[in-house]
Amino acid sequence: MSSVLSKKWIKAAIFLLCLAPVGRLSWLALRGGLGANPIEYVTHDTGDWTLIYIVLTLSITPARKLLAQPQLIRFRRMLGLFAFFYGCLHFSTYLILDKFFDISEILQDVGRRRFIAIGLTGFALMIPLALTSTAGWIRRLGGRRWQMLHRLVYATAVCGVIPLLLVGQIRHSQAGELRNCRASAAWISPRRNAEGTIVEIGRPARSFPVARNLIEP
Repeated sequence: MSSVLSKKWIKAAIFLLCLAPVGRLSWLALRGGLGANPIEYVTHDTGDWTLIYIVLTLSITPARKLLAQPQLIRFRRMLGLFAFFYGCLHFSTYLILDKFFDISEILQDVGRRRFIAIGLTGFALMIPLALTSTAGWIRRLGGRRWQMLHRLVYATAVCGVIPLLLVGQIRHSQAGELRNCRASAAWISPRRNAEGTIVEIGRPARSFPVARNLIEP
């Protein structure tokens, strides 16, 4: 395995493989396969891949020790830069396509939704990591200071996981409200006999407050 990892072509192959997610998004966009809300789809997809590449970057060091494959270190910088690349796509989609550079709306969004503020913090932490990832910066900063700086990747990973959890909670809450709404609508809908005559009209149940909000002025 070490001989394969040391080959020059393997790095090029992994580079192309890392471009697969953006290639898939481009293919879906051309075919109109991004769903009813393409901007939301791209934002979530690029955010997910940003976190995936951060995790892959962090896994290189323990993997090379556990598997006794020191050649794995060759791919750590590339994976980290791909994490930054997808983070840039994620942020650009939000800034340009979603908010159209409307700074006031972005500030309101940050204040209203905590996960956006945390995500922006994580992206900001990635910038110095990407800029100082070269061998030249290691020489300028010195190995010890460079390693201390690049421990920010752990904070970046945390800032990536928290928004994912918060968004999951929001989606779960919205799904629950939607289920209640559907059940309430079914409860209050009139029942008809075979001839089409209304024979019974249900009343909103106390357990479905959403239904009362829908029918009360």
